[in-house]
Amino acid sequence: MMDEELGYVIAVTDAKVSPVGKIIPGDGAAYHKVNFSLLTFYPRIQEIVEGEVVEIADFGAFVRIGPIDALLHVSQLMDDFISYDEKQGVLIGKETRRKLTSGDQVRVRITAVSLGRSGSSGKIGVTARQPFLGKLQWIEQEVQKIKEAVEKETAKKEETAQK
Repeated sequence: MMDEELGYVIAVTDAKVSPVGKIIPGDGAAYHKVNFSLLTFYPRIQEIVEGEVVEIADFGAFVRIGPIDALLHVSQLMDDFISYDEKQGVLIGKETRRKLTSGDQVRVRITAVSLGRSGSSGKIGVTARQPFLGKLQWIEQEVQKIKEAVEKETAKKEETAQK
């Protein structure tokens, strides 16, 4: 269920139903007062979320974030020319040779939110074209490169200090 104020309702928890209810003539249902808590997901612009790629298309990838799939357009995937391999269902960067397939875990930033009205599920747009966003494996590689560069710089400074 989707509500404009609450966002996507995922679960109802801690439901406490009053044992005393009302029966309205001509209606077979019993009506009781209920207190409950909700688990919801309300996507916010600029929020960083992680999700799983559930589908690849020639125009981008659909990323499951919580109860909804967000569109990661090819222009928002990486700073590279991207081609689509239809047989394998893969998006491939021309120079970097990075591949994105179904099942990959990605970290993205929400850039557009259009919550649905009257039964529509809404639409979410995301980007991965910023530092430390994209496929988690790519992020780990970038972090490792930075660590190695820092260690190299530190070793160089220590060597210079010893002279």
